[in-house]
Amino acid sequence: MKLSGGVEWSLHCCVVLSQSRSPVPTARLADLHGVSKTYLAKHLRALARADLVQPTEGRDGGYVLTRSAAKITVLDVVQAVDGTEPAFRCTEIRQQGLLAAPPEQCLSICGIAKVMATAEKAYRAELASVTIADLAATLDLTALGEKLAQP
Repeated sequence: MKLSGGVEWSLHCCVVLSQSRSPVPTARLADLHGVSKTYLAKHLRALARADLVQPTEGRDGGYVLTRSAAKITVLDVVQAVDGTEPAFRCTEIRQQGLLAAPPEQCLSICGIAKVMATAEKAYRAELASVTIADLAATLDLTALGEKLAQP
């Protein structure tokens, strides 16, 4: 499975937001990660639509998590950015072309579709088992706190 670059950026932003005591502006998040502010803003909007982050207005505006980092999973972020569609879509190719099987021989799920669905289920379960808080625990939070405190 190939995930968009926006997933990585969004995960890093959620980790930063989990450690901040105040809203973090898009420009600051972009600077912290050395990424495009415009492109990052698009992904922050996707996170907001999924109710994972909330924009705040005003002079000190920015983004905050909508709930505890322990309640936001990696799967939540992946789905917010890349969508919820399965990675594999069976087109019933076994019923097409020179090797086409008649419909009465295709009443059960195709072996290829079955293995892909099983893999997707395992993949999603693994992503759902890791939270933003778990990811934050793997980072040097002292350095992150120092960078967040800088203007």
